[in-house]
Amino acid sequence: MTRSSTRGYAFVILAACLWGTLGLFFRVLHNTYGLPALTLAFLRAGLGTVIALGAMLIIQPRALRLPRRALAFFALYGLIGIAAFYWVYAQAILLTNVATAAVLLYTAPAFVTLIAWRAWGEPIDRHKMIALTLAFGGCVLVADAYDPTQLSLNLVGIALGIGAGFAYALYTVLGKIAMRQYSPSVALTYELIFGTFFLLPLQTADGFAPLAQPVTWIFLVGLALGPTLGAAWLFNAGLQRVPASNASIIATIEPVVASVLAFVLLNERLEILQILGGGMVIAGAIYLSAGQKKSAS
Repeated sequence: MTRSSTRGYAFVILAACLWGTLGLFFRVLHNTYGLPALTLAFLRAGLGTVIALGAMLIIQPRALRLPRRALAFFALYGLIGIAAFYWVYAQAILLTNVATAAVLLYTAPAFVTLIAWRAWGEPIDRHKMIALTLAFGGCVLVADAYDPTQLSLNLVGIALGIGAGFAYALYTVLGKIAMRQYSPSVALTYELIFGTFFLLPLQTADGFAPLAQPVTWIFLVGLALGPTLGAAWLFNAGLQRVPASNASIIATIEPVVASVLAFVLLNERLEILQILGGGMVIAGAIYLSAGQKKSAS
């Protein structure tokens, strides 16, 4: 293993660990300081926009010049990948728990497979079918779907968790399209700009009331610099040094990190069958990525 690839794997691991802290930021900002999910999504995107756009204007201002057709694409990208995804995932964490939402998010590779099947006619072979079965079978266990009483108590939260996985899948698909023509920095900046734009009309004055507490801003800046911009930069830097399939496999440590942090810091616990289900979802993502790597070689 070369020094460059070693550094690349380290970047991906750090990115996944930063993403794993999202639930902690959401829990603290909501439970302790009273920020609602919509406001959290807006402020996360808004602060990310200010920082990313400011950096681009200083470092690469010419790269921000895009044709109108590209702006239409990034408007869709921002609507789905930022506005919808940020809100749905935050709401899923607040309605379920950090570990459950993080695990359900990793149904995204399975959804990408289904989208590619319907949109581009990519066949679902035996390998993909096994991965899909693991992913969605694991969801049943994580969601306590085998217990109708428990499922009915949190059906909305579970649906939002699966919705976050679907939104993340669309974000991934759109991201692959964007990377064909634009740098990660340009794509991230524009998706954040449009995501912030779409979230703005949904805000209320009451939602911003907790911002009067100065300590709230410390956590918000940490949210923007860490699991929002920092993780995205590290993951993209890792992709420049290691194969995408390897990076996607390593990124599955995110729900593990999220679960451990939630257990240690928030005293959140999963039942044995939920842990088994989480393992199935992660195994499905790894198995699918490994299969893509094999078919590409």
